Amino acid sequence: MSQALIYEKMSFDGQNLAGRDLSHSQFLHCTFRGTNLTGVDFEAADLRWSDFTAANLTGTNFYAAMLEGTILDDVITDDTTRWLKLYCPETGPFIGYKKGFNHCLIQLLIPADAKRSSATRNSCRCSKAKVLAIYDPLTLERYREAQSYADPDFIYRVGQWIEPDKYTEDRFIDSTHGIHFWMSREEALGYL
Repeated sequence: MSQALIYEKMSFDGQNLAGRDLSHSQFLHCTFRGTNLTGVDFEAADLRWSDFTAANLTGTNFYAAMLEGTILDDVITDDTTRWLKLYCPETGPFIGYKKGFNHCLIQLLIPADAKRSSATRNSCRCSKAKVLAIYDPLTLERYREAQSYADPDFIYRVGQWIEPDKYTEDRFIDSTHGIHFWMSREEALGYL
């Protein structure tokens, strides 16, 4: 990891920053229009309200980067660009998992018509889900309902559809309104 850098309202437009380690750095309200950022490591960088229009992000790592309010129009990406695409499936129904109060595991069906998002980590959010199962991951004991960690008044019940009171559309706002879930049991169990 390089020394964390702090920049605000600076232009890096058109520059070649390929291969740089900019992890844990802060670039608030900066512009990277048309910048070559191939292979840059932005892990845990604060890039909020920056403009990446037409930047080359091939091979760039965005794990845990904060991208709230960023402009990503016409960026160049490929399969080596990490943590910029949605972590969960963009279309169709799929299964997700979350941890409930008292460490129970909740299995969810996220339907095809549910809004879904992920920021730059493996946690995801959706606008609705059906509770398929609730169980203790060690004993496999089954439960009919489970309490949410975040909201003690939000109860998950097997067989019921659930919807949050609100859903935040900006996918890069990580901890916000929506049903939070993970794509695997292991990821859900690793939370908290």
